[in-house]
Formats: sequence, structure tokens, C-alpha cells
Amino acid sequence: MDINLLSYFLPTELLEHFTITGIKEVSDPEKIFKTLHIELEEKNELPKGYERSKYEAKDFIPGKLIQDFPIRGKSVYLVIKRRRWRNKENHSEIISSDYTFLSGGTKLTKELSDFLKDTGREPNRRN
Repeated sequence: MDINLLSYFLPTELLEHFTITGIKEVSDPEKIFKTLHIELEEKNELPKGYERSKYEAKDFIPGKLIQDFPIRGKSVYLVIKRRRWRNKENHSEIISSDYTFLSGGTKLTKELSDFLKDTGREPNRRN
């Protein structure tokens, strides 16, 4: 699958801060179907309020698996790798970005979470 094409399926907010680095089709031994794992890495942009001259990008926090909307009947998981920055003078000071567009504790993107909350709120319609 073309990585650029994936940008049409992902939340715009996410792509402002992350770069798509790959996609894998993964077999789940407990299920018959395969899932898509879309890999994203945080862009090398220091969190607001910090001076670039005082911090350096060091490595990534272990990837976090977040469920997103299915694509063509396949489950989709975003594998998000966030950066860590280290203070150049005080190596014990490590900072990382905080993203409020991810719903806390649900492991779903905010868009998906909001969508699911709205499901079933419409009155039943009869044809």
C-alpha cells in the first residue's frame, strides 16, 4: 500500500505531529483475518516552551498501539512512537510531548472515541 495514500485515512491532527514510516499486514493467531499496523514516528520538533539549543532528540519511547477505524474490513492499529529529548547539560532531565488528541485510557484516537460515543444516539427510524 502506498504510504502517501494512508494520509487520507488518518486524522489530520496526527499527521501534523507524526510521519508515516511504514505499514505491515499482521496475522492474528486468534482471528481469521489480518490486521493493518500503520507505523508512525513523532517528527523531530521540540515541545513548545523549550529552547532547541538546550535539548537534543535522544530516542523514542516504546511504541504505543492504538486502535483506529477499520479499512476495507481490516482492523487498523496505529503504532505510535514518540520522541524523547534530553537536556544537553542535565542528562537526567528528559522531556516528551503530551498529545491531548488521544483519548486517555481508551487506546483509541479522539476522533474514533467521539464517533463511537455518538453511535446509537439517533432515534430508530422505520422504513
